[in-house]
Amino acid sequence: MVDQEPPTKTSVAQTSTEEKNIAVVKEYMRIAYSPTENKGRSSVAHLCTEDSKFDAPTTFPGCETPLDYADSHSKVMSSIADLHITSFDIAFAKEGHVLLRYSAEGSHCGEPHNGIAPTGNKAKWHAAAIFEVRDGKVHNFTKEWDKLHMWKQLGWMRGDEYA
Repeated sequence: MVDQEPPTKTSVAQTSTEEKNIAVVKEYMRIAYSPTENKGRSSVAHLCTEDSKFDAPTTFPGCETPLDYADSHSKVMSSIADLHITSFDIAFAKEGHVLLRYSAEGSHCGEPHNGIAPTGNKAKWHAAAIFEVRDGKVHNFTKEWDKLHMWKQLGWMRGDEYA
C-alpha cells in the first residue's frame, strides 16, 4: 500500500490559493481512494460544501454528490482492496477550478463484485477529474473514466453486455 502522496508528473506555476485548492482536492482523492480510510461519506464530509454536486452518470449512476461517490467507491474498494492512485499525471488549477488526470491500479483481491468471486486479476487505468473548490472545500466534482477498460482487466465482464 502507498503511504505517501503519489507523484505529480506535470503541473504549472500556481498562486497560493490555487495550490491550496489542489491540496484540498488531492486530500479528498487520497481518502476516497484509500481502502482503509474511506468508510463512505463521513470520511470526506469535512472536505465538501453542504450543497456539493458530483457528475459521472455513466460510471457512477445514482451518485449526485462527492459524498455519494465516496460511499459508492468504498464498495468498489471492498473488491479491489489494494486500489491506489499511482500518480497524478497532470494537476493544475485556475482560480477555483482544479483538474487532475491520474493513474490508478489494483487487483480483485477482496470481496466478490456483483456475484463474481475474486479473480486475482490486476488492472491499471487512467481517469480525469475536474473539481470546483469554494471556500476551501469541494463544491463540484466531474469524473471522466472508462470503467469498462478496468472491468475487462479484472474479469468482471461476462461478455459484451456493456458494449
